[in-house]
Amino acid sequence: MAANAPLLELRDAVPSFEESGLMPAPYNLRIMPGECAVIDCRDFERAAMFADLCTGMIPLTQGSIKFMGLDWSTLYDRQLNALRGRIGRISRHGSWLSLFGTHLNIMLPHLYHTTDPFDHVVRRATELGHTFGFPGLPITAPDRLSGADLARAACVRAFMGRPDLLILEDISDMLPEETVLPFFETMTAARDRGCGVLWFVRSTAAWHEYRKAVNIHMRLLDEGLFSLRVV
Repeated sequence: MAANAPLLELRDAVPSFEESGLMPAPYNLRIMPGECAVIDCRDFERAAMFADLCTGMIPLTQGSIKFMGLDWSTLYDRQLNALRGRIGRISRHGSWLSLFGTHLNIMLPHLYHTTDPFDHVVRRATELGHTFGFPGLPITAPDRLSGADLARAACVRAFMGRPDLLILEDISDMLPEETVLPFFETMTAARDRGCGVLWFVRSTAAWHEYRKAVNIHMRLLDEGLFSLRVV
């Protein structure tokens, strides 16, 4: 990817309504390396669908979506999986597998995409766990954790593996107050090395303290995506 190329770019991307439920309007968005785009969206489901759209999981009827210069629609499964491995995502619904302990849920996506030694992955996950308030990695099944601990675990999983793009659905109502500052600091550290951020919020309160560091502010409505002024 060229140094001055967008990290994520939607160009008149019209999603298939049948596949997504998103309005078949043209969506335009450009995020450069290190930029943070805040998307106001009060509807959790719409935000999740738009996140899926940005990661190439929803077919288009026209336009294009490129990540790291590559058009999602032109890639094969192996390439798609490798590219999605460069994205850290916080999902409102979590996608947790209660068949495994939470520690494995956190590490398995990264282990699938890395050649890092297992003990290095464990060490990094444990460090991030400490950052977000865990005494160590929780080994109990995700369905046995509180909402607050699941939110912490979601943050640890998203920031694993030095992602190139963070897609963050709004979990501010579940995240304990003492983890808000570590969340901002970890996100800023990722941006400092060139990671882009697509951050969905339901209210101004979720990002008010971070507003001066935001580059792009938009609103996702049923009618489409609209630019707002960053204040």
